[in-house]
Amino acid sequence: MSADGGRMPPSATELVAAARAMIPTLAGRAQQQADNRRLLPETIAELKAAGFFRVLQPKRWGGYEMDPSVFADIQIALSEGDMSVGWVYGVVGVHAFQIALFDDRAARDVWGQDNSLLIASTYMPTGRATPVEGGFRFSGKWKFSSGVEHCQWIFLGGLTVKVEATGKGGDYCTFLLPRSDFTIVDTWDVMGLKGTGSQDIVVNDVFIPDYRVHRTSDAYGGTSPGNAVNTGHLYRYPFVQVFFRAVTNGCIGGLQAMLNDFRAYGAARITTVGTSTANDPDAQLACAEAASAIDEMKYILKRNFAEIDAAARTGTLPSQEARLLYRYQSSVVAERCLNAAAKLFKGAGGSGLYATQSFGRIYNDLIAARQHVSNQSQVTGRGYGAVLLGLENHDPMI
Repeated sequence: MSADGGRMPPSATELVAAARAMIPTLAGRAQQQADNRRLLPETIAELKAAGFFRVLQPKRWGGYEMDPSVFADIQIALSEGDMSVGWVYGVVGVHAFQIALFDDRAARDVWGQDNSLLIASTYMPTGRATPVEGGFRFSGKWKFSSGVEHCQWIFLGGLTVKVEATGKGGDYCTFLLPRSDFTIVDTWDVMGLKGTGSQDIVVNDVFIPDYRVHRTSDAYGGTSPGNAVNTGHLYRYPFVQVFFRAVTNGCIGGLQAMLNDFRAYGAARITTVGTSTANDPDAQLACAEAASAIDEMKYILKRNFAEIDAAARTGTLPSQEARLLYRYQSSVVAERCLNAAAKLFKGAGGSGLYATQSFGRIYNDLIAARQHVSNQSQVTGRGYGAVLLGLENHDPMI
């Protein structure tokens, strides 16, 4: 089955070029989407039409099954237009990878009639799953499901209830539910990433068959049932390494957008005391630091995925120490981008406060992105540093 009636899929270069071509449109739409508190339907339609959501989807389901670095390039470009678009693309688009790890019957449920359907998520382990014959009864309440109103299915995090008679249970899992089994509660009234529509989710005692449950231990251990049918090396990447980047890539694009706008603004601006921003040494340094940080973060992103890819092609994993390094380097991206953006924002002066400028919106988007649990670099840094000092690793999410 093919994505577009049997025609050859676009190349990575074509996909990235298409994403970059959308930047002016997305930038022009950014404030409207922030005011709307969710992406406009036409934005999602354009992303789908361009094939972006197929990048990590298995070929056997009409996808392109491309390297996650291609996914990252697209996400960075979309975020250069509007960080909310890049954020939703990242966290929704990466789910085409995870469902490939489920029992294949789950993918048939989602894509059997329409392989363009999208899956939302919130992995907070607040759901409770009670074992019953053939599956689980499942209930819970979650926050932060980005882009959910544009999705027909959802991944929800939860714990299985431990059965004392057998000693089994207490597992952290991802549960796959159709739109009819969950309720969206409109709560998204926030200071940054306003356009992501990251709403609350409620589930009240629904049945989930066994095959629509993915145990996190399988994702970490490379023992996912979907690997039996999705045999390409892409699906031997550790899913968490792909997911972590899906919530940090957009920050790089956001910082690039702020730098672009600051360069145009600063080149023409004369301050209230009659000097030009272009001749301000602090503004000059802020630009240099931001540009250098972007270059470094992109290089590290590519190098890390190249190392993971090389290992996946041989059916192995990079060393534990390397995976901890990748995790830390991913988690620190949001903080680095925010720090660089703060200097640009300061350099914009009082005129940078006006809503007609992009600086405040992008800065708030970066603050919001930094709050994500995967972007808490002080936690991942301590864990990585502890291993460097000879202690045992206690982070299973590598």
